[in-house]
Amino acid sequence: MQHFRQNWGSLLVLVLALGWIWVSRAPQGATTAGKIPAPQVGFLAPAFSLETPDGQKIALDELRGKVVLVNVWATWCPPCRAEMPAMQQVYQEYQSQGFEILAVNSTVQDTLSNLAPFVSEYGLSFPILLDRQGEVTRLYRVLSLPTSFFIGKDGVIREVVVGGPMDEALLRARIEKLLQEQP
Repeated sequence: MQHFRQNWGSLLVLVLALGWIWVSRAPQGATTAGKIPAPQVGFLAPAFSLETPDGQKIALDELRGKVVLVNVWATWCPPCRAEMPAMQQVYQEYQSQGFEILAVNSTVQDTLSNLAPFVSEYGLSFPILLDRQGEVTRLYRVLSLPTSFFIGKDGVIREVVVGGPMDEALLRARIEKLLQEQP
């Protein structure tokens, strides 16, 4: 009888564990109530509006019709630092053709006092946006810095690059391809 109880108990634990795994796993692409799905390639980029260090508000939606690179970064992040010169170079080359960079500083994870010296050191001329409350970091489900979103003229995410640094060749290839697309 004791052997039966022991086996029955083990079987019950196994069934409960398998049931919990089955119920807790969500189907691919499914969301739970109240949760926004993570931005994905092929889907519209989530709208946001943030301020620059001088107080100017910039909204992603206002850039519809342009190719946009949303780059989430911090001054303390070595790959972020390493990719900034390449980003500045391609910005200078492609801005007049309808390319824009929104460099979203993860200010909630950074020190604001480091920002001005960083921008000056790298000679950055593209917009730097301050994500003071972590809004964009949460909205875009950024788990690693840097994370970059290449967005087409139609506002749809075309590619996500997690980690870095991105070099000029990678940036040029993505930008040129997107600039050729019709909105």
